Amino acid sequence: MQRVPVSILPLATFPSRDPALRAPDSPRHKANSTPTLPFGSLPNWHESFTAWCNYWRSCLLSCPPATDPHDEWNRGGTLPRGADIRESIDPPSSTDRLLHAAMGQLSWGISPAALGLAYADWAFHFAVSPGKWRRLQEKTVRKAIRFATYALEGAAVPSCPLCIEPLPQDQRFCGEAWQRWPFKLIYQGFLLQQQWWHNATTGIGGVSAHHEQVVSFVARQLLDTVSPVNFIATNPEVFEATVRSGGLNLLQGASNFLVDWERTIGGKPPVGAEDFQPGLQVAVTPGQVVYCNRLIELIQYAPHTEQVNAEPILIVPAWIMKYYVLDLSPANSLVKYLVERGHTVFMISWHNPQAADRDLGMDDYLRLGVLDALGAVRAIVPEQPVNMVGYCLGGTLLAIAAAYLAGRGDASINSLTLLAAQTDFTEAGELTLFIDDSQLNYLEDIMWDQGYLDTRQMAGVFQLLRSNDLIWSRVVHEYLMGRREPLIDLMAWNADATRMPYRMHSEYLRRLFLDNDLFEGRYKVDGHSIVLSDIRAPIFVVSTEGDHVAPWRSVYKIHLISETEVTFVLTSGGHNAGIVNEPGHHGRHFRIARRAAGEKYSDPDNWAHTAAATAGSWWPAWAAWLEQRSGGPTSPPALGSPEQGYAPLGPAPGRYVLER
Repeated sequence: MQRVPVSILPLATFPSRDPALRAPDSPRHKANSTPTLPFGSLPNWHESFTAWCNYWRSCLLSCPPATDPHDEWNRGGTLPRGADIRESIDPPSSTDRLLHAAMGQLSWGISPAALGLAYADWAFHFAVSPGKWRRLQEKTVRKAIRFATYALEGAAVPSCPLCIEPLPQDQRFCGEAWQRWPFKLIYQGFLLQQQWWHNATTGIGGVSAHHEQVVSFVARQLLDTVSPVNFIATNPEVFEATVRSGGLNLLQGASNFLVDWERTIGGKPPVGAEDFQPGLQVAVTPGQVVYCNRLIELIQYAPHTEQVNAEPILIVPAWIMKYYVLDLSPANSLVKYLVERGHTVFMISWHNPQAADRDLGMDDYLRLGVLDALGAVRAIVPEQPVNMVGYCLGGTLLAIAAAYLAGRGDASINSLTLLAAQTDFTEAGELTLFIDDSQLNYLEDIMWDQGYLDTRQMAGVFQLLRSNDLIWSRVVHEYLMGRREPLIDLMAWNADATRMPYRMHSEYLRRLFLDNDLFEGRYKVDGHSIVLSDIRAPIFVVSTEGDHVAPWRSVYKIHLISETEVTFVLTSGGHNAGIVNEPGHHGRHFRIARRAAGEKYSDPDNWAHTAAATAGSWWPAWAAWLEQRSGGPTSPPALGSPEQGYAPLGPAPGRYVLER
């Protein structure tokens, strides 16, 4: 039999992994010459195939060692310690980003892919869980029997026990009108449906915890849209108001809606916000701006007493909000309270970023913000350590700064106070619903297009987290009942939101929320990891019972990594109202306990059980804690220090707080 010649393509036909090997005349090619197959005929196809395999094996073995740390992982090995798999992802194209940015305008910045992945995870595992189907069918039958029995009993005895109790935080059906027939039956049926859907979207084996939370959250949002509270015929309070006024409430509600719509599309503040302007009605504590850079203004407040505590206080508010939440009206201003207690108070006022500030990162906020402000305070009040206070995101940045300074042996900090601030982000409340790789990639493309995260996009997320209180309650009261609730100072401040720079917000969400680098010791400053356990200054931590942004059990985790004295406070109220908690506020209470350095850890539930509740505000307890760590009274420092380069630049509240 005649042998059939088999042609083997020369090496140049196959592109090499190394660009240098693609050039036959390059020195690198000569140094790493690849063996070639002899041309000619082979005995049969088996020998031909074997030779072909040997040829490619010799090509691979002749390639130079990989220098990319991910190459070993790509070949089936292990990823080197500290290497980030995201570094190997191809950079997105402008087309991709523009498409995602356009989609984000329609989806409130929420990634459709993230929602789709969560739903697919839940739907697939639900589809292959016949045991779950059976349990839901049983629940359906039991709930139907309970509801039918309740309907019959309630028709005869209206005061009979409820079929299902609302959740403690659900205040929608507490009114007297809801306890009358048939509205009582209507809302009981709705609560049973809500409970059934909660059972259907949770407790399915194999579904990731994050996806389960997302699906359950979305189901709850959809159910809230069809709540009987939102419809005239099924809401007894709206129905009675409509009958009593002859429909005038609906006419007034339509007028309210048009006014709000016009203000929203025009980028104007809500009705009533004009009564709370910084420098006129709020943020009126006297002081001077003593330092300014592209990111902050530093305000020094005028003394109110003849003698002050030796150590000044520097407050670092979150840049997601205007600073004057801590200097609202004179009656509830924390700044005014401290000044009247004999403290020298400094406050950072953050610049409201524009598109040109897109490249400001977390390091810029650390250096241009906290460290520059601390340097100014130390120059104006020399030879005195500083009592540092951080609120919310500002508290997290302050913890980073404190660990950085402690690692360098810098003793500038006398004490550290963290107000509703997290250092661990594994249980960071319902905000984690919007934190995963898919969502962050989508959000980064939106911010890339704008240069920042817009205030309305942030407000939309926070409103979804408390949709009953912030969306549907407003719809009912202002648009169906026709009643316009008067704005208070805290609500006006809440509407005076700020933007977040593209780079900073991306780093913050990835490094802290997604990767938890700070708590786990991977967060780097100047190329070196910082460790929170290096902090030796005493720490005073305040958390709030109703906080959906920084849940108190998450804040409590500071005990796990701190080796210094920690005084922990749990106060009533939410993320803002629990901090703006002036003495004399009716119905407030707090728990407080101190853990000395080296003392054994106590879990949060045991802590809450053993720490006795005290009526009133936590402010006096904190002020006493600061004064116990003071070096004694001294004469007040001058406002600014021109000889040190910190001359007064203008009266408080400064210019940055007025930026829109």
